[in-house]
Parts: sequence; C-alpha cells; structure tokens
Amino acid sequence: MAEKDVDSRLIELGEQVRKVRESKGMTQTELAYKVDKEQPSLNRVEKGRINPSYKYLLDLAEGLGVHISELIPEKK
Repeated sequence: MAEKDVDSRLIELGEQVRKVRESKGMTQTELAYKVDKEQPSLNRVEKGRINPSYKYLLDLAEGLGVHISELIPEKK
C-alpha cells in the first residue's frame, strides 16, 4: 500500500473520530481527560498525523460511549 493511501486513511479515521466526538458535544480536552490521554495526542489522531493503536481506539470508543466500529470510517 502506498504511503499516500495510508495517510488518507488516517485522515479519514481522524475525521470520523472528530465527527463522533462533536456529536457527543465533547471537546478534545474533555475526551482526552476522560480517557487519560493528552489533548495534543488526540489532536494528532483527529488530524491524521499519527496511527493510533487498537487500544487507543478502544479507549476513545469507551470514552465516547460508542462501539469501536463507529470510529472506523465507511469505505468510499
């Protein structure tokens, strides 16, 4: 898989995380605190700058009160 493909998928993942977070009325700071992460780390996830681990995504899903599948963007 080309690096550009990976980058675009991380951006899509981050956009989905942000969409779900905002639908719950939470700020990055609130969610980061709830899941014991640093806000800048969550910001990097939402911007597609880092590849979060499965555990990180599980933590986010739990903090948002959703199933992890809701954080994974649908295929286009």
